Amino acid sequence: MNNQRSLFPQRSNLRRQWSRYTNHGDRFWRGALFVSSLLILVLVLMIGWEVWVNSAPSRHAFGWEFISPWAQAVWNPALDRFNAWPSIYGSLITSFIALLLAVPFSVAVAIFLAELAPPTLRTPLNYMVEMLAAVPSVVYGLWGIYVFLPEIVHPIGVAVQDTLGIIPGFSIFFGGPIPASGISKLAAALILTIMVTPTIAAVTRDVFLAIPRSQREASLALGATHWETIWKVLIPMGLSGILGAVILGFGRAIGETMAVTMVIGNTSGGDYSILKPGYTMASIIANEFAEAVSELHSSALIEIALVLFVVTIILNAISRWLVMSVHRKTMGR
Repeated sequence: MNNQRSLFPQRSNLRRQWSRYTNHGDRFWRGALFVSSLLILVLVLMIGWEVWVNSAPSRHAFGWEFISPWAQAVWNPALDRFNAWPSIYGSLITSFIALLLAVPFSVAVAIFLAELAPPTLRTPLNYMVEMLAAVPSVVYGLWGIYVFLPEIVHPIGVAVQDTLGIIPGFSIFFGGPIPASGISKLAAALILTIMVTPTIAAVTRDVFLAIPRSQREASLALGATHWETIWKVLIPMGLSGILGAVILGFGRAIGETMAVTMVIGNTSGGDYSILKPGYTMASIIANEFAEAVSELHSSALIEIALVLFVVTIILNAISRWLVMSVHRKTMGR
């Protein structure tokens, strides 16, 4: 007994030494993760500082009129007169329409893939959704020019003009006529809808699959139907994750460049109608930055990049706040 008791302090010392060793390793990895996170913050600040400094000539020349919707919508490199509101409006309206159309369809696709699809169909459909999310944007743009615009966008634009465009007060946003080619802000919005749908659907599907099966079984055991379980249990529990998926979709929509540039028409006029050509912030930078004719022109394009940077950060911060608010309410319930 005495010999056995004498071993206990040695075992305790070994455990303490092992604990110190492992804790030291944890501190190392915690430090490495902290430094990595800090580098991301530094990178964001460096990007913000770079676009802020290089946009100084434009900011000093135009001030707040550069982004004002009430200033004259002029973009004339020859005269060094610039107003970015048409491109800001183009980015916001196309992204808003894309999310408005994509979110319900994406959630429906995710529900089918996670809850309703038979096993033999689920795997190929999951593969197709992920493959669509990986298609390069230039491919969407080429397909849009030769197939989507003349065959789908133009008839939809004519229908929108003939219905909403004749309503007093709506003509400013839905007035036509839409160009015969279909090139317009509506075309950009519909292309973005197709592009963001796979991203939102794939993330939302993973959110539903992450919900424990016990939640489904408990709901069904209490007498709920399959649809009631989806609508009243799974969607409320996964709402914060669904909002996160929408944020990812919004980030791709507002920052998309090539596909939008190929179908939006690249016109700097201040027309609010979605049936007319226009610009987005990303497309005007892609179109003109390499061929800027003056220092002020380059600075104006960089200031648009600054506006896009700030708008993205603000909207993502608001979205993050909404996600945390919904998560707290869900966990509290």
